[in-house]
Amino acid sequence: MKSFLLIVLIGISSISTAQNRLDLSGTWGLALDSMDVGEKEQWYMKSFSDAISLPGTTDQARKGVPNQLVPKLEKPQLLRLTRKNSYVGAAWYNREISIPKHMAGQPLELSLERVLWQSRLWIDGEEIADAQESLITPHRFLIQKGLSAGKHTITLRIDNRKRYDISANDLAHAYTNDTQIIWNGVLGKMSLQVKQKVSIQNVNVYPDVKNGKIKVIVALENNGDKSRKVKLCLQVEQLDGQQKFERKEVQATLKEGVQKLEYDYLLGTDIKKWDEFTPELYRLSVTCQFDKKKTERKEVSFGMREIDNSQGIITVNGNRIFLRGTLECCIFPLTGTPPMTEDGWMKVFSTAKEWGLNHLRFHSWCPPEAAFNVADKLGFYLQVELPNWSYTIGKDKSMTKFLYNEFDRMIEDYGNHPSFCMMSVGNELQYDFELLNSMVKYMKAQDNRRLYATTTFTFEKGHGAKPEPEDDFFVTQWTDKGWVRGQGIFDQEPPSFYKDYSEAMQGMDIPLISHEIGQYAVFPNLKEIDKYTGVLDPLNFKAVKQDLQNKGLYPRADEFLKASGKLAVLLYKEEIERAMKTKQFSGFQLLDLHDFPGQGTALVGLLDAFWDSKGLIEASDFRQFCAPVVPLARFAKATYSGDETFSASIEIANYSNAAINNKQIAWQLSTETGTPISSGKLNVESISKGMVTSCGEISAGLRRVEKASKLYFTVSIEGTQWKNTWAIWVYPAIKSLNVGDVLLTQNVEEALAALNAGKKVLLSPKMNLLKGLEGKFLPVFWSPVHFPRQAGTMGLLCNPQHAALQHFPTEMHSNWQWWNLVKRSKVLVVDSIPPVEPIVESVDNFTNNRKLVSIFETRCGKGKLIMSAMDILSEEDNKPEIQQMLYSLVSYMNSGNFAPKTILSENDIKSLVLKQESETVETKATSIYRDL
Repeated sequence: MKSFLLIVLIGISSISTAQNRLDLSGTWGLALDSMDVGEKEQWYMKSFSDAISLPGTTDQARKGVPNQLVPKLEKPQLLRLTRKNSYVGAAWYNREISIPKHMAGQPLELSLERVLWQSRLWIDGEEIADAQESLITPHRFLIQKGLSAGKHTITLRIDNRKRYDISANDLAHAYTNDTQIIWNGVLGKMSLQVKQKVSIQNVNVYPDVKNGKIKVIVALENNGDKSRKVKLCLQVEQLDGQQKFERKEVQATLKEGVQKLEYDYLLGTDIKKWDEFTPELYRLSVTCQFDKKKTERKEVSFGMREIDNSQGIITVNGNRIFLRGTLECCIFPLTGTPPMTEDGWMKVFSTAKEWGLNHLRFHSWCPPEAAFNVADKLGFYLQVELPNWSYTIGKDKSMTKFLYNEFDRMIEDYGNHPSFCMMSVGNELQYDFELLNSMVKYMKAQDNRRLYATTTFTFEKGHGAKPEPEDDFFVTQWTDKGWVRGQGIFDQEPPSFYKDYSEAMQGMDIPLISHEIGQYAVFPNLKEIDKYTGVLDPLNFKAVKQDLQNKGLYPRADEFLKASGKLAVLLYKEEIERAMKTKQFSGFQLLDLHDFPGQGTALVGLLDAFWDSKGLIEASDFRQFCAPVVPLARFAKATYSGDETFSASIEIANYSNAAINNKQIAWQLSTETGTPISSGKLNVESISKGMVTSCGEISAGLRRVEKASKLYFTVSIEGTQWKNTWAIWVYPAIKSLNVGDVLLTQNVEEALAALNAGKKVLLSPKMNLLKGLEGKFLPVFWSPVHFPRQAGTMGLLCNPQHAALQHFPTEMHSNWQWWNLVKRSKVLVVDSIPPVEPIVESVDNFTNNRKLVSIFETRCGKGKLIMSAMDILSEEDNKPEIQQMLYSLVSYMNSGNFAPKTILSENDIKSLVLKQESETVETKATSIYRDL
């Protein structure tokens, strides 16, 4: 009988809730208050002639100031995507509603799910309650006296002007035009709902996985003028209905106002735990019965998840995890606003999962409820941040108060989500670290269900290289003992694949996560232009397209994209594998798996801003090195001579939910066509979960390699999906270089004299005698607009089928065998001379689109010339790949294929060479940060 009565009460409650709520979405009147006179002129008493659909924004309605910019390679267009219409200021919205009799005279709550930044409410010309100002949680207005039955006019004044200086240059992603736009309007649910005399204000669930129970804190509000007896019923069940636990009933007496009641709810030992592999969710229903027949009901979902940072690692429910993450910076180019439905977020999380990720960091913002719901269901670990990217934290007390309030609101609205695992006060914060530590201490005291950090990295002097006292985890790009990301290594050190970041991790006693790794710029995909059908105009992309068309380079745009993108792929692979080889590491955060269209058009993704692939690598291939289980290999270098032995140490990173037992590790070294050079198997009894296991050493002689070759080294766990592949290059010894009738010289005058005599010349001056750009293996960091202090090239581009490269195996893009050649080079800018026939080019960044070459052929005088800006003639350059390049070029020059068609004059050649040697200055990884 009690069960039947409960079902009846729940049913009545559901019907009652629906009947006691008005949906406020629809057509509203609109008036833009650009002069800020609306309040003085009492616009809250007026009707408006313009109209807008809410939820929605003025940008979507094409209201505000129309864009006047046109596509140009200038900073305003290149900084970001351009709003087609923009409006920043106060805007007034009104509409008429009708209050039914059963809602009349009762307290009401008006809720707007997301607003940017301040909202105020008038009803029938009277302002109601205080202004709301959250950037990341719903705005709620209490209408304590309720409204009479019949028609009423609701007026909203929404002001999207900056209220607090939460970031320099408005870059924090909660309030920015660089990703999310500074929109005006309302997003998500809009409702007017009855608040009963007793209402459930909030329900918080605190899992105790070890003891199989939850602590439930119910905040009840007695809106009446007397104490009331209430009966609470708590019921937990799995979302899929497979488990349902015994109902718990309790009684209490409520005083006036808000009162928190705390209860333990035993679930037992047969609970389903939440993590990335088994994202099991439960629903807690809380029903409050009062005044005999009246009920109030609230449901929250939760997961049995406990996260811990002891022993310097992150565990979830006692199992070690490794965060494979990327950033989410509110990048939604069609609307300029975050999705407010689960469907809108499903593509983000499902794509991230397809690419092997288990973690998203919400950089300087907090997503809406729908994002947490999807993350809960798919098993993602989220790091969420306050709307904060301030370099002056602590100087403005009103801003500090705002941030504290935002934290309290976030916990109230999103705190139950098991995916909400980590939180930071903001991004790269600076100034008052005493305050930041105090804020984290406060956060821990308020809610212990997640890990907290003072800042996600910092450039503040005296900080950033070590954790702060209150940090539960540490996100950084370096420690006081060295870099923990490739930016400071891959262009400074020759390729080596045995290294990790263990040295930089020494003494680290809390979990370390590498900060924003990657940031390798990829040339724009100009076919993407047609996707921008919403509120943003890709003037940056259009300007690049126009410039390429004007220079006759547009047909090569796809080549530029592919060559720069393939370089980015191999760099991301090495970034991720170094992180996974480091046994003490707790994860990485990519910047980014997908493009970032702001901050100078930072196209650093393997996916575009729409989370669509650019075709640079298949997701399945990316998962070879970014997955719960990854075979790893440590070996010394990328290039070998034929009389060397290839040796490697094999390891398996296993961050899955189970040990891998009684499997053999198979390895093979093979040619590009799949012909085995050497192979073998390693017997490993057990590959434990939550660690990196050493499986053994392998070696393979390379004497069987008869010609210069690219080889593939593959390691797999037999009987599983897990495998990984690397490339190495082998160059058998060149016994003697037959130069034939080719003159090899580093001297331009000697070269020109020989050319005038009708000879063939290979000219390869020393670097410090050449004009041109610094030879960099790494591409543009982040953006050439945002960080202009860099060489600005984006990798090599060549035709692998060119006869000059017949004996130098290569793809059309940079790979590790080019490293020593590139670092011994200048990049020649040849826009000012007649066309040349390139053999090896460089992709320029999209702001310049210059013609850049490293090796080219031409006629000059009576002779034929190959000029190499890669120094391949210096005696000390005895690397096998350098000798092989020389051999390949000379062989070509001695063949009948060497017949250049273009012609350069002596002056053209001299224009590429300095009159006297200059010092070669190599830019360091941190030089880009100067003047910022």
